[in-house]
Amino acid sequence: MSGQEPKPSMLDGVMRFCLENKLIVALTTVMLIGWGVLNAPFDWSLGDLPRDPVPVDAIPDIGENQQIVFTEWMGRSPQDVEDQISYPLTVSLLGIPGVKTIRSYSMFGFSTIYIVFKDDVEFYWSRTRILEKLNSLPAGTVPDGVQPALGPDATALGQVFWYTLEGRDEEGNPTGGWDLQELRTAQDWYVRYGLQAVDGVSEVASIGGFVKEYQIDVDPDAMRAYGVGLAEIYSAVRMSNVDVGARTIEINKAEYVVRGLGFVRSVEDLEKVVVKTVDNVPITIRQVAKVVLGPALRRGALDKGGAEAVGGVVVARYGDNPLAVIKRVKDKIKEISPGLPRKVLPDGRVSQVTIVPFYDRSGLIYETLGTLNTALLEEILVTIIVVLVMVMHLRSSLLISGVVPLAVLACFIFMKYFGVDANVVALSGIAIAIGTMVDMGIVISENILKHLEEAPPDESRLEVVFRASSEVGSAVLTSVLTTIVSFLPVFTMEAAEGKLFKPLAFTKTFALLGSVILALTIIPPLAHVMIARRAPGRTARMIMNVILLVSGAVLAWVSWWWAGAILIALGLWRSAEPFLPKGLVSAVLKSSSILVAAGVGLYLAEHWAPFGPEMETENLIFVVGIIGGILLGIRIFLLVYTPVLRWCLRHKVLFLMVPTALVAFGLVTWRGFEKTFGFVPELAARTGLVSAEDITSSDFWIDAKHEFTGFGKEFMPKLDEGSFLYMPTTMAHASIGEAYDILRIQNMAIRAIPEIEEVVGKIGRAESPLDPAPIGMIETVIMYKSEFKTDEEGNILRFAYDEGKEEYLRDEMGQLIEDEDGRVFRQWRDEIRSTDDIWNAIIEATNIPGATPSAPKLRPIEARIVMLQSGMRAPMGIKVKGPDLETIETVGLEIERLLKQVPSVEASAVFADRIVGKPYIEIEIDRDAIARYGVHIRTVQDVIEVAIGGKRLTTTVEGRERYPVRVRYARELRDQWESLKEILVPTGGEAQIPLGQLAHIRYTPGPQVIKSEDTFL
Repeated sequence: MSGQEPKPSMLDGVMRFCLENKLIVALTTVMLIGWGVLNAPFDWSLGDLPRDPVPVDAIPDIGENQQIVFTEWMGRSPQDVEDQISYPLTVSLLGIPGVKTIRSYSMFGFSTIYIVFKDDVEFYWSRTRILEKLNSLPAGTVPDGVQPALGPDATALGQVFWYTLEGRDEEGNPTGGWDLQELRTAQDWYVRYGLQAVDGVSEVASIGGFVKEYQIDVDPDAMRAYGVGLAEIYSAVRMSNVDVGARTIEINKAEYVVRGLGFVRSVEDLEKVVVKTVDNVPITIRQVAKVVLGPALRRGALDKGGAEAVGGVVVARYGDNPLAVIKRVKDKIKEISPGLPRKVLPDGRVSQVTIVPFYDRSGLIYETLGTLNTALLEEILVTIIVVLVMVMHLRSSLLISGVVPLAVLACFIFMKYFGVDANVVALSGIAIAIGTMVDMGIVISENILKHLEEAPPDESRLEVVFRASSEVGSAVLTSVLTTIVSFLPVFTMEAAEGKLFKPLAFTKTFALLGSVILALTIIPPLAHVMIARRAPGRTARMIMNVILLVSGAVLAWVSWWWAGAILIALGLWRSAEPFLPKGLVSAVLKSSSILVAAGVGLYLAEHWAPFGPEMETENLIFVVGIIGGILLGIRIFLLVYTPVLRWCLRHKVLFLMVPTALVAFGLVTWRGFEKTFGFVPELAARTGLVSAEDITSSDFWIDAKHEFTGFGKEFMPKLDEGSFLYMPTTMAHASIGEAYDILRIQNMAIRAIPEIEEVVGKIGRAESPLDPAPIGMIETVIMYKSEFKTDEEGNILRFAYDEGKEEYLRDEMGQLIEDEDGRVFRQWRDEIRSTDDIWNAIIEATNIPGATPSAPKLRPIEARIVMLQSGMRAPMGIKVKGPDLETIETVGLEIERLLKQVPSVEASAVFADRIVGKPYIEIEIDRDAIARYGVHIRTVQDVIEVAIGGKRLTTTVEGRERYPVRVRYARELRDQWESLKEILVPTGGEAQIPLGQLAHIRYTPGPQVIKSEDTFL
């Protein structure tokens, strides 16, 4: 038994099968390539092939697993909303299974409740539980007529596409000619519904402009003269705005559908409504009120570059592919654009409403994918250089490098069927794994080359390749599995950390598994064909050379001349090789490896451009120096490795002091000197030899503490999104008009910065549960130009340049002319070297009275994640909980004062919410007074509601558009302090009493927003 050969392992059996069945391996490889291409996240055009790409987004959604319950109660103060909606709903929803915490925001007219679930709760399962709870609420939980609603099945990170509606001519030039009401009508009744129908869109919310409504401004003097009360006006208007159906009737054997038409169609229709009849004389609305078409109350506005605008936001559904959703939205825009309203302007031009995007995440997604493309290409180029220089074998370097794209395609297949989305973190896992992926190919290929050199000439090449692969196969597999096992702790992460780092761990694992499978199954057969094959016969060699020459000539003529030249040179060399001395052939082969490595290095210097694309010479010197230095260091290390190893083995203690010192130095650099050696003063004090104060006050200790402060910590890496989200804050008492003036001035100042491409700002909220913003909250999306002109995928473009005149060439339209051999065009000023400089210019330009002088430096996606995670609009903040709002605000203002004194904190960006700074006019009804006049509380409250805010009575239908009808007192009685006292309240008889005699009217500060978490303020 001892003399028998060991039984081949399963791994050996797989490798032998692949070596002996190359056709199966080739077909499997082709299938893998096709499958991977179909699942690849890149926007590749494959004709009619049905692609099923991996979902793509810029960064992972690390927000909380939460749902939104949105409740609208128009006209009610934040305190009323908190007491009667937010609090009772919060305590009712706390009992839902899997709930971790509940946050609520009570604002003017609405309540937003964020229900945060545990991470293991399925998204749509949680929605069904909320709906069950809302449908089973006891009667009286919320006021009558109030209906809580579940928010869209999306998160705030799903806001992938923002746009404005503008008038444009046929050439796309702005024309104007449209008022804000017309644009808002087009948005609400055409554009929004068209985009809402797109697959993958959860919601389309409107922002800006004015919603048209019929407004009945009653005249109290006329009402008193005609003896008309508010209740009569309510009833008359409601009874005069209705359509009915009377089924069908048959006349002359034909069936007719009967309709009674009664909807209000115009202002005149409302003016003719009869309120009452006195002595057979009808009293109409026209006699007691003024009917106009006017704007409804709004809690948000949009501004583009200093001009008020109308727009919307498209929200992608949770779990859908954001890139695919954006593409479908763009296709839908092309479909509905011809049907948008158009008009002829006085100057004869035709202006059509046009959808103009100003925030499109697809650009960022394409740049993210381009980053992976760039990383893969550069790493492959570096691999080719290293293998060529170190192994001196061209074919093996191509073999090793060819495994990398195959492994990446295999990784895409794994990602698709394991539900891992492609984003900058997930794709970085592939880039990180490339080094290990290449190592496996290098180990196997180099061992094959070594065995081929040592094998007898008559031995089977297949057996040699199998023996070489089998010798290192188990070691390669073990090393990869060890790396994969080391990532197991990452898979156990939870919450935001798990959502951020798990995709990276998955993709790196997928890439390593794919690469080890390919290295053990594809490299041996390919090595047998490309490296180990015996020299072909003379006739076969001649045919192959002719094919190379013809192919090179065709390729040089049709497309790439350089690729054709390489094939022609290779064909000529192979034709002349049999007639040249062996020494010359060997020297040429080695030289060719060096030449190819040099050529790859030149291309890498141009492609990588570490110092910028305009500094070509510096890039070349740096790339050659860095790669050459590394390779030279490796060569030197190989030469001195043996004697150095012998010295280390003879002087173990002395050598081990070096890594010990390195570990200590790294620990001090990481944690800081004081944290690392903080125990030393206390330990020394215990010995009694020296006091702790003597040590900590010594010059060495002080210098070391300040020199080694430790590394800072940042959970979420910064991502250059190509835009900023500027979020200053106005004071709580600012009206919508004042807040908009601040926004407009800021936008004009920002737009004047040369590096800024577009500025669109928003105050208040879009009509979406995902946007619970108060009036004083400003959100300005600032798109800045890239440093160099680029295409859609972020590739830097080159343009024709006249060296003599030292200027760029332009066409008749004044546009730059693209030229692959030209120069790059820098769009930033010389003093602007980074995006930080652009941000500083923005802060300097927007320092105006009325808003905070600074704001946290955030980007759109980053800001959404921050607000989703913490409920705050800053990356760092302090939450204060307390018994009442006044105490919370007092503590917050004190914390603000103290934080402004911290040296490392930017004082201008520290701002505590003024939660009790909103001015209130409180009308406290005197119950004794109303009792004397026989007036009910409800009667007085109805007058207050109508006189100031107006009351929505009904809704009229015009085609497919629906507009509210609202009754209210005349403006002179609504918008002046003293006039409020003159508002008349009807009594049981004919008399009407001024409100000032029935109630006390006073000013008092109150909350703008009431926030609570698990019912705690």
